[in-house]
Amino acid sequence: MKFFPSLLFWVCTCSFIFAQDLPDTVIAEQGDGIFSLLRKQGLDPVKHYAEFLKLNEGKIKDGSFLQVGVAYQIPKATDSFKKTGVQILGDNGTEEPIFDEELANMSLKSDKLKDAVYYLIVENDAHQDNGFVRETTQNLASELMVHGAKVYIMGNDVPEIEAGNEAGLSQTQNMDTYIDAINKRYLQNSGKYQRVLVIRANAVTGKGNMNLAVYHYNKSEEGQRLAENIQNVFKKNSVSRSPENNNMIFEDSNSLYLAKNTLPAVSLLTLDNDAPKSAEEKISVRPNKKLLANLLTNGIMNDFADLDIIEQ
Repeated sequence: MKFFPSLLFWVCTCSFIFAQDLPDTVIAEQGDGIFSLLRKQGLDPVKHYAEFLKLNEGKIKDGSFLQVGVAYQIPKATDSFKKTGVQILGDNGTEEPIFDEELANMSLKSDKLKDAVYYLIVENDAHQDNGFVRETTQNLASELMVHGAKVYIMGNDVPEIEAGNEAGLSQTQNMDTYIDAINKRYLQNSGKYQRVLVIRANAVTGKGNMNLAVYHYNKSEEGQRLAENIQNVFKKNSVSRSPENNNMIFEDSNSLYLAKNTLPAVSLLTLDNDAPKSAEEKISVRPNKKLLANLLTNGIMNDFADLDIIEQ
C-alpha cells in the first residue's frame, strides 16, 4: 500500500511538468499568414519564422500557407511582447500581458534598452479618470518595449478592472503591494538596469495645458539622474518658460516609504491641470498622450545612455 501514494505523487509531478512544457497554440483565422499570426502573438516573425515552420511541419500548405481553423503551435520566446510587457494585477501579483489586439501593430525598433527593466506605478483618481493617464502610460510602455525594454505596469488605474474595487486598499497597503511585487521581480532580473517611475495624476482632464514635475529621493543618485534626464527633455518642449529648479526632491510619506523599501531607484512624475501655488516650479506641457509618452521615452533613453557613458 506504501507504493501507491509514491506512484501517485510521481504521476502528478510528471503531469505538472509536462503540462508546463505544452506549447501554446492558436487557431488560424481567415486572412492569417505566418507573419501576421506571429505578430499577433507578440513575436518577431523574421526571428521565429523557421522555428514556427519546424513546430508545425505537415500543417502548412505549399510551404507557407496556413489553413483556416487549424491549431498551430507558437514558439516559446522570452522576447515576446506578451512577456516583455506585463500588468501586475491586484495584491496577489497575477500577471497578464499589457497588450492584446495591439500586438499585431508592434515591432521591434531597436535594442537600445536591452537589459533595461521599468516598473511603472500609476496613481490616479479612478473617479476623475477619462482614460488620458491610462493611455499615456500604455503608450509609454509600448515605446519602451519596442526599444528592447521589459515593462511592468501596476497601480489603481491600470488595468481598468481594478478601478471598481469598492473596498479599496490603504495607501500603505498599496505601497506594500508595490514593494513586494517590485522586489521579487528585481531579484528575478538581477544584473539588469532597473528603475521605478511613479506617475501621479491629480484631476487630469486631458484638456488645456498641464503642469508636470519630476522628483527624486534625496539619497538616490540613480533616481536623481533619471528625474533630471526626463525633466530636461520636457523643459525643451515646454509651452512656456521653464523653471530653473532642477533638483526637486519628493517629501510625501508614500513616495519616501516606497523609495526606502524598493531595491531599484524610484523617481516620481506628477501631472495636474491646476497648481497655482507651485506653478512656478512646474513645466507646462500640451495634453497630448502620444507626445507625452514620446518625451518620457526620450528622457528614459537618455538616462540609459548616460549610464553607458558613466561606466566607460
